[in-house]
Amino acid sequence: MSVSTLVVGSLEALEALMDDETLLDPWPERDVVIVPTAAAFGSMVEAAIHCSTPFESRGARVEALMIADRSSNAEAHFVARLLHADVVVLSDGSALHARSVWRASPVGDALARARCLIAVGETASVLGTTMIDPRGGAPTTGLGYRDGLVVTSEASREQLTRTRSLLDDSLTLAVVGASGVLIGDEGTWRARGAVTLTRAGVSVNLDD
Repeated sequence: MSVSTLVVGSLEALEALMDDETLLDPWPERDVVIVPTAAAFGSMVEAAIHCSTPFESRGARVEALMIADRSSNAEAHFVARLLHADVVVLSDGSALHARSVWRASPVGDALARARCLIAVGETASVLGTTMIDPRGGAPTTGLGYRDGLVVTSEASREQLTRTRSLLDDSLTLAVVGASGVLIGDEGTWRARGAVTLTRAGVSVNLDD
């Protein structure tokens, strides 16, 4: 049975997990939807292809939804696909652009209700109620799709120090490196690989 959320630092980190049937159901004939919104400033097509390849090679059925801006975030087909897919994958890219497109929209509501949500790289920061602005490391408002952690990608020591100093002491910050993985299910989280966890600037475990 699939977990409800995976945060991965890279597609390589995801591929290392994909054959672990304690986390994810076998892939043949599974319905996977790719959402490359965060890659809109680069190439959404390229991002969709890169995200699709590991799933297609394992026999999954894959469709990419080209939700580039707010003009397409209420499409009935997109909403239905997100709600009914076995797995929804959010490509890496600009977390701030993804937030602006998905916020307060039918597509955003469907993402929040996805059966299994996989977020790659920087985009994972939008999942929580609090996200980290990658431009300078300040906490800001996320989308609240998956709570319990504040997630960010690796950054300079100075920027992460700033982030920790500005973050509320009650919140746990998870810095996810390229090989890092966060596994979420029913409100609880586990970490694997390159994940650094702190609360009030002090290293913690997710059991704390």
